[in-house]
Amino acid sequence: MNSALKIGLIIILALNFQFIEAQAKEEKKEDKLSLNSGTIDNQFEYVIQRSNRYQEFKVVKQTWLYALKAHTLDSLKALHKELSDTQAIVDGQASNIETLQTNLANTQTTLEETEEEKNNMMLFGVQMGKTNYNILMWSIIAALLSLLLFFIYKFKNSNALTREAKLKLDEVETEFEEHRRTALEREQKVRRQLQDELNKNKAKS
Repeated sequence: MNSALKIGLIIILALNFQFIEAQAKEEKKEDKLSLNSGTIDNQFEYVIQRSNRYQEFKVVKQTWLYALKAHTLDSLKALHKELSDTQAIVDGQASNIETLQTNLANTQTTLEETEEEKNNMMLFGVQMGKTNYNILMWSIIAALLSLLLFFIYKFKNSNALTREAKLKLDEVETEFEEHRRTALEREQKVRRQLQDELNKNKAKS
């Protein structure tokens, strides 16, 4: 009998310890959430967890909604600025690519003209052999092509970043609108229920 009692006490103590530990972890997790810092998702989670419960609904403080709205708008402004900066970079790189393409076309034209004058190959006032001349010109073309490919890569990368920024912006706007609509619906339901309760109390009295 004493052994069974001891085992029962040990099991109860173990269960209490696990419960206390789980509760401490949950409280620590909630302490990390904040309305004024962290990601938009964490701020929404803060509002949801800290809101009061009325039956199966959550009652959200109006000041929290305004704060959350302000933070979301700040995030949208930051995304808009990032998008604008990225677009400026893309425009600059497009101009550089156009300049490189023009330079490449001019270099190709120069190469064709010099090939027609095989016996009078002059470069910067110095006469050169055909082999050395061709090596030099093709080296210049290779360098220009490398630069062109590099700027094309940067241009495509910037376009990808721009598309990603636009997608994130759309996701944030959609998420905010959905949350605002849900919050308004919940607030209207709570108000209607409160009004119904008030009407019932008046009718009883």
